[in-house]
Amino acid sequence: MLAQADLAVRCSEVRLQTERLCEGLSAEDCALQSMPDASPLKWHLAHTTWFFETFILDRHAAGYRPFRPEFRYLYNSYYNAVGEQYPRAQRGLISRPGLEEVRAFRAQVNDALQQLLAGEPLPAGALALIELGLNHEQQHQELMLTDFKHLLSLNPLAPAYRAAQPATGAEAAPLAWTAFEGGVVEIGHDRSGFSFDNETPRHRQHLAPFELASRPVTNGEYLAFVEDGGYRRAEFWLSEGWAMVGAQHWESPIYWRKVDGAWREFTLRGLEPLAAARPVAHISHFEADAYAHWAARLHGATRLPTEFEWEVAAVGAPVAGVFVESGSLHPQPSPAGELAALFGDVWEWTLSSYAPYPGFRPVAGAVGEYNGKFMSNQYVLRGGSCATPRSHVRASYRNFFPSHARWQFSGLRLARDPG
Repeated sequence: MLAQADLAVRCSEVRLQTERLCEGLSAEDCALQSMPDASPLKWHLAHTTWFFETFILDRHAAGYRPFRPEFRYLYNSYYNAVGEQYPRAQRGLISRPGLEEVRAFRAQVNDALQQLLAGEPLPAGALALIELGLNHEQQHQELMLTDFKHLLSLNPLAPAYRAAQPATGAEAAPLAWTAFEGGVVEIGHDRSGFSFDNETPRHRQHLAPFELASRPVTNGEYLAFVEDGGYRRAEFWLSEGWAMVGAQHWESPIYWRKVDGAWREFTLRGLEPLAAARPVAHISHFEADAYAHWAARLHGATRLPTEFEWEVAAVGAPVAGVFVESGSLHPQPSPAGELAALFGDVWEWTLSSYAPYPGFRPVAGAVGEYNGKFMSNQYVLRGGSCATPRSHVRASYRNFFPSHARWQFSGLRLARDPG
C-alpha cells in the first residue's frame, strides 16, 4: 500500500489525467450515450468523483458536506449497499446537472481529498480505499476512451477524437511459438503491491504442456479469415456466437468498413486504411474463438489460451507494449521476439470463464461488490491495451467481459497443445 504522502501525489496525477481525456471536447460530446454498455463521459467524470465522496470524504473528512445529496443516487453505478442507482441504460438522459457543474463537483472533491491527505495520518483502511479508488478511476479512463470511440463511430462523419498520426509502415514479425512444460504453478497476486480482490488468493494450478504464439493475431491474418467466409461458416463458431452473427449481422470486426472496395478501420484518430500488421482489435470472445478454430489449418490444433497459461507466460515479462501514455490510441505492430506485446496493445481473450479463485471471499462492506458479484457468464481477458495506463496492469490482472462484447480493445493470441 502506498504511503499517505505518495497517495496525495498519485491522486493528483490520476484525477488530472481523467480530466485531460475530455480536453477539447464539447458539452454535447460529453453528454451522449451510444448504447447501454457505454456511459457518457460526463457520467464517468461524476462517478469517479462520487466514489471518493461516498467512500472516503463522507466517512473520514470531518465537516465535509456533499456537493449535492442527489448525486449519491445519480452517479452510483452498482453498489446496492450504498443505495439505489439511476438506470444504467438511461445515463445519457441526464442533461442536468451540466458538464460545468460536474466539473465543479470534481474540483470540490479534489480539494477535500488533498486536504485530507495533507492532514493527520489516516487509518490503513482509508488509505487502501483511496488506492482502490485511484485504480478504479484508471479503469474508467480506459472506458472513457472506448465508450467515446463507440459514440464517434456512429456519427456518419467519422470524426476523430485526436489528430491523425503518420503511419509507421512497420510489418508484423513472423509468427513463432514458445513451448511451456506445464506442471504445478502458482497463480494469482503475491501481495507485493496493489491488486484487485479477484486476483487473489494465490493458489496452485496444474497445467499440461502448451505452446503460446509469439504475438497477437494481426488484422491481415484476421482478414484472411473474413475473406475465407469465416462469418458465413457455422463450423468455426460456438452455437451462441453463431446465433449472434445472424442476429447482429456481423461480417467483420465492429470498426471495419468497406469503402470503395478497400477495407478501412475506424479509430480514435478517424477512419484509416486497415493496417495489416496491427493486432486485430474490437472482436468478441465468440469471434476470437471462431478464428482460433479456423486457424487450425495453418498452425495445428490452435485455440485460445487459458488465463493460467497466459499468466505463466507473462510472469517476469517486461510491461513494455503500447499503452495510453504512447498517445497512439490504437494497437501497433508487435516487435520481433519471443512472446512480444503480452502487455498493452490489445486485451487478449482467454478460454477461462471469469470465476472466483479457490478460497476467494469478497471483502466486507459495499466495496465487496466491486468484482465478486460479476463472476458469472463472462470470460477473462489479460494484458491491457493501448487505452490502458501502463501503471495499471500486471501479470495477475484479470479483466472480464461477456462473450459478445466488442467495443473494448480486445484481440487474441493463439495457443496450442504440443504434438
